[in-house]
Amino acid sequence: MTDCQEEGPGNATPMEVFEKLTAQGDKVRALKTEKADKADIDAAVQLLLKLKVDYKTLTGQDYKAGCPPSNSTPTQDNGPSVTEGEDMVDPWNVSTSSAKGVDYDKLIVRFGSSKIDQELVDRIERVTGQKPHQFLRRGIFFSHRDMHQILDAYENKKSFYLYTGRGPSSEAMHVGHLIPFIFTKWLQDVFDIPLVIQLTDDEKYLWKDLSLEECHRYAVENAKDIIACGFDVNKTFIFSDLDYMGMSPGFYRNVVKVQKHVTFNQVKGIFGFTDSDCIGKISFPAIQAAPSFSTSFPQIFNGRKDVQCLIPCAIDQDPYFRMTRDVAPRIGYPKPALLHSTFFPALQGAQTKMSASDPNSSIFLTDTAKQIKNKINKHAFSGGKDTIEEHRKYGGNAEVDVSFMYLTFFLEDDEQLEKIRKDYTSGALLTGELKKCLIETLQPMIMAHQERRKQVTEETVQQFMTPRRLDFNY
Repeated sequence: MTDCQEEGPGNATPMEVFEKLTAQGDKVRALKTEKADKADIDAAVQLLLKLKVDYKTLTGQDYKAGCPPSNSTPTQDNGPSVTEGEDMVDPWNVSTSSAKGVDYDKLIVRFGSSKIDQELVDRIERVTGQKPHQFLRRGIFFSHRDMHQILDAYENKKSFYLYTGRGPSSEAMHVGHLIPFIFTKWLQDVFDIPLVIQLTDDEKYLWKDLSLEECHRYAVENAKDIIACGFDVNKTFIFSDLDYMGMSPGFYRNVVKVQKHVTFNQVKGIFGFTDSDCIGKISFPAIQAAPSFSTSFPQIFNGRKDVQCLIPCAIDQDPYFRMTRDVAPRIGYPKPALLHSTFFPALQGAQTKMSASDPNSSIFLTDTAKQIKNKINKHAFSGGKDTIEEHRKYGGNAEVDVSFMYLTFFLEDDEQLEKIRKDYTSGALLTGELKKCLIETLQPMIMAHQERRKQVTEETVQQFMTPRRLDFNY
């Protein structure tokens, strides 16, 4: 799965983008006049909207038909801009102007998903007989597609399977990368179902300045961190695209089926690809879609095509699976269901998510206790006041404080978390004391992860990554 990286209008001039916009507007009108397929119209509209964002990035002005940009318009080359109140969320860009982070309620409306409300959390508790995970209780997993359908099937003794993934762009993962795996581990434990984990080393080769050998090595190293989360080798299959594609006809056939049913126009509209992107990027979404179908894993599901998939992932991955859900019924498969998580914020603030490319924005799973302490004390954005006197009088803002945000992810005790919030908001707890709480939470967690990772041998990785039957009867 993809990691965030900035892409924008590139080296295009304002006039070039204006001309593209004009042509794309004409195309949208023509498609509507011809009563073209809805998917083609939607894709064309999405590309039109992206071009409008690019135009505003370059010129600082909204696009107006028939009003070309003046020669004096200044251009910018610093990536996509986000105006006040706007959030940018796609598989390569996550940014917002709000210190509180992305407005997830607006994102639900924009993406057309459903909110995970208390009714759904309560139903998961009834069906599983287990207390809901803290990520559910606290709204970290906040949105879904068809989760009620999954629960209906489970109550009727119909199985499903889990699919999540990782884009291995570096040897060391950071704590934000753990979020989907921690939650997926809980889902696997409470539902007792198979899990497949895709390592998209092919995607990283296409997008990054890395060799194939580096991407594959990162996949194996990342697999060790994933295994250290505690997954059961008898219930979990981890695979590298570079390896598995060549040894599984079922997987590749599903890739080809998806490729046939998605047009170039549609992927341009969904993902913002341009004519200068390599063909590998354009075809890659089909590879991320294929694990959503049980026939991609005949060794696990014995050729069955009716086993539904549930995908826990960050919401920036949703465009891939909106495409997948559109294609699935046309190629005879059930639509995958999804559970979406919020983003894990960078140390410097919630305007963007933690990135492995910036060591000062991230706490890595390889960091020492001292490094964790220093990074939090030096870089973690504070919601506190400028002086102790002001903080005692007015209190801090927990909604923008990164240390408190991190505690909502990793501090298991709900009552302790609420007490910290109240004390910080009232001024009884100072910023340094809040950071100390986070340090004392993260240090033992990461040290324990490092110890578990040391126990993961090359043979263990090979076991997890060998195509084989799991402990389920299909």
